[in-house]
Amino acid sequence: MPGDRDHPGCLIGESLMSRVYNFSAGPAMLPEAVLQQAQAELPDWHGAGASMMEMSHRGKEFVSVHAEAERDIRDLLGVPDNYSVLFLQGGATAQFAAIPMNLLRGKRKADYILTGSWGEKAVHEARKYCDVHVAASSEDLQFTAIPARDRWTLSTDAAYVHYTPNETIGGVEYHWVPDTGDTPLVGDFSSTILSRPLDVSRFGLIYAGAQKNIGPAGVTVVIVRNDLMGNAWSTTPGVFDYAQQAKADSMLNTPPTYAVYMAGLVFQWVKKQGGLAAMAAINMRKAQKLYAAIDASSFYSNPVERSCRSLMNVPFVLANPALDNEFLSGATAAGLTTLKGHRSVGGMRASIYNAMPEAGVDALIHYMADFEKRNA
Repeated sequence: MPGDRDHPGCLIGESLMSRVYNFSAGPAMLPEAVLQQAQAELPDWHGAGASMMEMSHRGKEFVSVHAEAERDIRDLLGVPDNYSVLFLQGGATAQFAAIPMNLLRGKRKADYILTGSWGEKAVHEARKYCDVHVAASSEDLQFTAIPARDRWTLSTDAAYVHYTPNETIGGVEYHWVPDTGDTPLVGDFSSTILSRPLDVSRFGLIYAGAQKNIGPAGVTVVIVRNDLMGNAWSTTPGVFDYAQQAKADSMLNTPPTYAVYMAGLVFQWVKKQGGLAAMAAINMRKAQKLYAAIDASSFYSNPVERSCRSLMNVPFVLANPALDNEFLSGATAAGLTTLKGHRSVGGMRASIYNAMPEAGVDALIHYMADFEKRNA
């Protein structure tokens, strides 16, 4: 029945909506409880007589929402006091440029580790601002694995080391944090932030676009160690200067107020689930059962080395690619949407971020088994 926890349909307010299981890599699905709260508060936030998206970013209402969102993400991640939390714009892509602008600090070189398409994009942008040294790459393995740590050739004069902990397109994820010594470590956590506990103190900077595990597109979280700020290039636009943004409480320009509000609701929801340890257990269970279904089949396969399979993005291919379109159309009819793999790799991809309920993964596994039975 619609509204059943195990059915894609749900009741929101007094209206009946048909909710699918959305496996999109981003923008991704949001928790239903968050959508329901946002809907209830949309026309009149807490008796203010206006929507949060209509309020001044200087007004006490939004300032309180912004402050609470920062407190909650600090609490969830255990962010140390000597780090600033910034809510910025431009997505992770803007940070590809902002990072070298801010973190070179008089040096000319930065090390990058390549494990997929997003790492390649980060390198392409950084090369406009510094000498990029690719210290390790798994391109020779078609980005299906992570280069062994003893193969990395880190520079002694690098300003920072950048890596992508999870590659959404290829489905490759680090299940460990690299040790880069005294050289600041920078991580693009867009697709894994809040999915499990994280030791922020091991990083110089963490950044994450919101549209996968945090909220709707429009806000980017940057967590930066304070001693790394204040030495941006003189030509750095003010909105990209971490020190200026920290001093202005991320309000150097008008912030994406509604996106920050929604992110704050998601932070509260994660806390209600039991925090990051609880989310990690749920995410591990979802991923393990999906990979088990793939591995037990000769009809489906996953190309990624088992030690670095992503818990968030699960790519898989059919033994007969001629059946791809039929698989996708049948999945959509069953309420399982956005399963088509990225155009650069093909096949299928199931993104199972925090908001994807376990029932959605179960439904996908059931559909895959049925499709195999009918087409093997």
